[in-house]
Amino acid sequence: FKLSVLSLPTGTKEAAELARWWNRESALNASALYLDCSKIDAQDKQRWQPVLTLVENVHSILITGGSTVELPEQAKRPKLVFEVPKPNFEEQLSLWKLAFGKELPTGLVNEFGKIATQFDLGAKTIAAIVGELKPRLSLPAKKQSDEATCSLGRLLWETCLDQTRPKLDGLAQKIEAVATWKDIVLPAEQVSSLEEMADQVKNRKKVYQEFGMEKTSARGLGISALFVGESGTGKTMASEVLANELQLDLYRIDLSQVVNKYIGETEKNLKLIFDAAEEGGSILLFDEADALFGKRSEVKDSHDRYSNIEVSYLLQRMESYKGLAILTTNMKSALDPAFLRRIRFHILFPHPDVKSREEIWRRVFPDQAPTENIDFEKLARLNLPGGNIRNIAINAAFLAAEENSPIRMAHLFQAARSEYRKLEKSFTISEINAMS
Repeated sequence: FKLSVLSLPTGTKEAAELARWWNRESALNASALYLDCSKIDAQDKQRWQPVLTLVENVHSILITGGSTVELPEQAKRPKLVFEVPKPNFEEQLSLWKLAFGKELPTGLVNEFGKIATQFDLGAKTIAAIVGELKPRLSLPAKKQSDEATCSLGRLLWETCLDQTRPKLDGLAQKIEAVATWKDIVLPAEQVSSLEEMADQVKNRKKVYQEFGMEKTSARGLGISALFVGESGTGKTMASEVLANELQLDLYRIDLSQVVNKYIGETEKNLKLIFDAAEEGGSILLFDEADALFGKRSEVKDSHDRYSNIEVSYLLQRMESYKGLAILTTNMKSALDPAFLRRIRFHILFPHPDVKSREEIWRRVFPDQAPTENIDFEKLARLNLPGGNIRNIAINAAFLAAEENSPIRMAHLFQAARSEYRKLEKSFTISEINAMS
């Protein structure tokens, strides 16, 4: 029998009565009890007390299980502890084949390898994915076309994303990744670094397991990146590009919800985020990371001490996280050097020069947008990053729509004036000349 710890009565007397009832039931039916402790926090004394009562009073075989469960020392009962790891790469391949059984389409085995490279799934999750997938498709014949296999592979991937999508309401915002490589304008060196990041995510199973690199050290296996640059220079867009390239969900972490003034709460929120995303279908984007990952302070009081504990916990989770975590900041100098050493990629997003701004302007309007006599060279003289350029383009489109006309330079200059007022920024002489 399986019982969730959340179903236990909170009172000691009621828990003892439940133990007495179970002893009778197990004696009559020769049963063992599995107590699921996966959703109980180690510091939640109110929840642990009935568990201890049950442990001390149940006479049959009692199994407690969870992700990091360990009975408190005061539990007066002999115990055996077994660590049950998630299936490795080869075991996941076997589980996929077993779950499909005789209905396994020819050619899908290669797709299992891609899934096992990105996702870290257990037997129960794999069975649930296959169970959800089977009714949604008519399996191709044995000798299917490559196109049919590819389509089925995409459906399998999307179902994995649906099943493993983390529940981070209040702590993260899911971003619909629409940007692709053709949308982003960056120097060649930065683009090369982004491509290298994507390649490492795709090939990490081969490097860590087949090449045996994970045997040398368990630390530093997580793939993390720091994006540095002023607002609007493309940090979030680059994250979208990676999410699109890797076909993964992108979650922006709401730091105002993560950081908590109460001792231990920030650490608990970080644990919730990483645990929820651990199965591998997500990219975590910590925006304005210096607000949370700033330099560890000198210990002057208990608050400083616990703040340092939270940063140390973050460092440990970043090193062991199997997905991709991206941190963004406007000020690299605000980050702790010890933290920077643990981040694999450091990518600087520079303020775009005139040539880059012109290219951004040329790409900002989709093909179907009605434009007329747009002078991109003049627009490039407006000394703004890509985020502000996009704001101007959208506002100009609304002005043109109101007039039922194509988007013209007059609309763009009017929108530019509004953007500069919002930024509390004055036009330079060169910008004024460009708008005349």
